[in-house]
Amino acid sequence: MKNHDKPSIFSDEFECENQIEESELASNAECAVSRDLASYPDATQKEVMRRYYFIEWMRKELAGGWTQKNLDPLLNRAARELQLKAPKWRALANWWKIYSQSGFKLTSLIPRQTAGNRHLKVKNEMVFFDKALERYLVPERPSIAAVYQYYSDLIRIENQNIVENKIEALSYKGFYNRIKKLSAYDVKVARHGKYLADMEFNSIDAHYPASRVLEKVEIDHTPLDLILLDDEHNFPIGRPYLTLLIDQFSRCIIGFYLGFKEPSYFSVMKALLNAIKPKNYISEQFPSIEKEWCCEGKMESLVVDNGAEFWSKSLEQSCLELGIHIQYNPVRKPWLKPLVERIFRTINSKLTISIPGKTFSNILQREDYDSKKDAVMRFSIFNEILHKWIIDVYHHEPDSRKRSIPYLKWQEGINYLPPISYSPEDEKQLAIILGIKAKRQHRRGGIHIHSLRYDSEILADCRRMYPSVTSVLTKTNPDDISYIYVFIEHEQKYIKVPCVDPIGYTKGLSLFQHQINLKLQREYIDKKTDLDSLAKVRMYINDRILKEINDLKSRQKKATKGISRLAKHASIGSDKKESISTSPLLNVSKDADQTKPVQPKGDDWDDLISDLDPY
Repeated sequence: MKNHDKPSIFSDEFECENQIEESELASNAECAVSRDLASYPDATQKEVMRRYYFIEWMRKELAGGWTQKNLDPLLNRAARELQLKAPKWRALANWWKIYSQSGFKLTSLIPRQTAGNRHLKVKNEMVFFDKALERYLVPERPSIAAVYQYYSDLIRIENQNIVENKIEALSYKGFYNRIKKLSAYDVKVARHGKYLADMEFNSIDAHYPASRVLEKVEIDHTPLDLILLDDEHNFPIGRPYLTLLIDQFSRCIIGFYLGFKEPSYFSVMKALLNAIKPKNYISEQFPSIEKEWCCEGKMESLVVDNGAEFWSKSLEQSCLELGIHIQYNPVRKPWLKPLVERIFRTINSKLTISIPGKTFSNILQREDYDSKKDAVMRFSIFNEILHKWIIDVYHHEPDSRKRSIPYLKWQEGINYLPPISYSPEDEKQLAIILGIKAKRQHRRGGIHIHSLRYDSEILADCRRMYPSVTSVLTKTNPDDISYIYVFIEHEQKYIKVPCVDPIGYTKGLSLFQHQINLKLQREYIDKKTDLDSLAKVRMYINDRILKEINDLKSRQKKATKGISRLAKHASIGSDKKESISTSPLLNVSKDADQTKPVQPKGDDWDDLISDLDPY
């Protein structure tokens, strides 16, 4: 198709705005349903019924054809009896023609949309509108007013070169109305991107809810809109990350982990442990909590998004070992994981909203508020408040539509089909199963991992018994790196191996704390290191070596047999002499190049040197 034959985006603007392509109509014929009269505005419905009443009245009273001679005498009487405004005879005759030809379908009487000018006001104005449209349909999303100004300026400049029949620009209202007649989807794609356009206009996939407790459990992370203080030093330590698991059936929060490390397998593992195990620590650690946190047991499916921490091999293996299926959501479809997204908004809007130290997602909302300066909440206090809100408030509060209460829904679910609980022996295995997996070399000195060394007598016995095994599987408990678990392939079991270097450092130390310590140590060393001075020294050493090599190449080669032993006899060292020239066994002349060893009478040189060397 040539460019001048290509239909404009407005080619049907004044002719048939509601036409549908025949191909689209054919493909959608089975699922599309024609609109009925009720789908039109009330005014349109009233007008259709007015036309219908006049047509039916005339059908009963009219004798002859639908002509002016027959219709005019009856119109006033019909208007009085129907109490409706009478139409012109030609309009009534046209209504009857359309109505009868349609097979007496009521929708054929719907008025045509004839409002507005159905013809272009000016002949050449569309060229400039198309240029303005190109500027409007861009990701920068300029306003209609700004684009109209550009459109007006284009025509104004063009008119400077025209003497007669100048181009007349649309009014702002006409320009605005033309913009609004564009395809809303196409405009959204051009100005906001296809993803947001699909989100707004496409149908949303159905979300199939769980039918029992722990059938589907959603997990995700979020940074809380709050800055907390260190418990001991009372200085701001930043925004905490919350990793949370919520049961789809009951909407109960079954576990969480609150910390300052970015989302990782570590935070996922901690939250999983909290969700699976009984919450026996609550009454002892938080005596102010009145209710019971009864959520525990093995989940069937863990619904996750596509975060890197959820694609780790450690998580995949651990979940398989625990019998948990990982369900990965398609990219950018949050409606398939609705509950955890909603609970994060609830926590930030209901719990943290009134706590000093709140942060704002939008920088314009912060104004003069200083989150760090106004922070007053210590980490331990917020941890208690979060537990209490979940257990005593959220679990016993009806949802916004008053359909259910999470705690009662959980009780209903476990009474119908109790989830699988872990025995005490199984709980001991969780630390191993959910530990951080790694492959390490097993050699003399033990196993080196996390910049630490782990070894024991049992591990040394394994090295002696199985010398061919040079690589082993290790599992690290991120909460305590004073030991690791090492899998012995030949015995099909894990052994616990303590950290031996440095002794006492790792007692009660978490992996995250250790990594921070290593980072601080490196930063300290970097600050104390004079890199400029080291660079100068290294350059001096390199230059000095090169100079010495060049000097040696330029000197005459000397007899060196036995000289190394003579250097021992002369006691050359850093604290004394630097040359053998003072040795009595040498005859040194003024010319250093003529220095020659004195040959003792009747003795061999090497034998003499050997006798002189008592070592």
